Amino acid sequence: MDNSWKRKFVFIWIGQFVSLITSSAVNFAIIIWLSITHGSAEVLAFGAIAGLLPAAIVGPFAGIFIDRWDRKKTMITADLFVAACTLVMSISFYLGHESLLLIYCMLALRSVGSAFHMPAMQASIPMIAPQDQLLRIAGVNQTIQSVSSIAGPALGALAITLFSIGNALLLDIVGALIAVVSLIFVHIPNPEISEKPDQGVKQVWNDLIGGFREILRSKGLGWLFLFSILFTFCIMPVAVLFPLLTLDHFMGGKWEMSLIEIVWGIGMLIGGGLIGIFKPSISKIIIINTMMILLGLTLALSGYLPPHTFYWFVALTTIGGIAASIYHACFMTVLQEVVRPEFMGRVFSLYFSFAIIPSVIGLISTGWAADFFGVNILFIAMGSLIALIGILAFFNPTLMGLRREENRS
Repeated sequence: MDNSWKRKFVFIWIGQFVSLITSSAVNFAIIIWLSITHGSAEVLAFGAIAGLLPAAIVGPFAGIFIDRWDRKKTMITADLFVAACTLVMSISFYLGHESLLLIYCMLALRSVGSAFHMPAMQASIPMIAPQDQLLRIAGVNQTIQSVSSIAGPALGALAITLFSIGNALLLDIVGALIAVVSLIFVHIPNPEISEKPDQGVKQVWNDLIGGFREILRSKGLGWLFLFSILFTFCIMPVAVLFPLLTLDHFMGGKWEMSLIEIVWGIGMLIGGGLIGIFKPSISKIIIINTMMILLGLTLALSGYLPPHTFYWFVALTTIGGIAASIYHACFMTVLQEVVRPEFMGRVFSLYFSFAIIPSVIGLISTGWAADFFGVNILFIAMGSLIALIGILAFFNPTLMGLRREENRS
């Protein structure tokens, strides 16, 4: 493999950088609008469900076609579809139809596009870059996401302050078009398929089973999936409630909500930078488990803080961002190293679905639990569970013995 892979990533990263910033800005603008207009944990929870559940349902089948189709064209089509959904929302707001039902429907359709885009993107990386650079690339990807997490909320808060919510949504369309243009100039190889697959239902089912078998090919990988699913189940309910914790518990406003989003992004930037610059010599599994414990503790302590200690909440959120960034980079790298290229799309899609579907169950109860017990109590409970999951993972010998070499045999 020659050095042309670096030039390819420059094009991809430029487009993704702009797209992530605008998407982050629009997502935060919608969160601000929902939080201020409705002020309900249940509304935010249902919004999160609408943005997650369709992707979880479609995901396993999307992975089958990602492994069959041209991955570059798949990403471009998904970007354009998501932009079209955002345009429908923007027109609706412009015409004065501020319907929660329409917002939920468009968020659901956007998630279907994401079900194709995200696994296709992750499955393309090992086809472009050398194996020994995957962790470093994951760190750079985390850095880009982190910068967007910093700039996005600030841009979103500014956009919704200066413009109507309908006009603010147009940012996402501009970002998606730039991402599409950047992909046009990049050649992304596709894995070799030994024979042209039958397009019938039976073959689709066989391909889906093949994805499951690839996960179960290593018991260590199966355990990694299980602990990650439990981790996501606990973190999703609190992730959507950061704005309400800021508003209700710490008595903040738009500026404080933006600050929390920004410092989370700063933490992710630091974590992604550390992974991108330094190549850790210790096991990635040890890093993953440690970051789960650290992130859980920051969430639990955030719930324990009294209302007048907002800046301690800022500090804990920054540390949590560092832990989340390092966790995600190491987890994705392990999958890219262990899973064979021809199964990559299916495995990533199955993972996203496995992680999301249980999380939706948690989100369904999030609204009433937060309204009944208090948002801070939910942070304490879920943060403690996340830390416990990280501790238990250390005592699983099969997971701790997961090695790339034994899964390549």
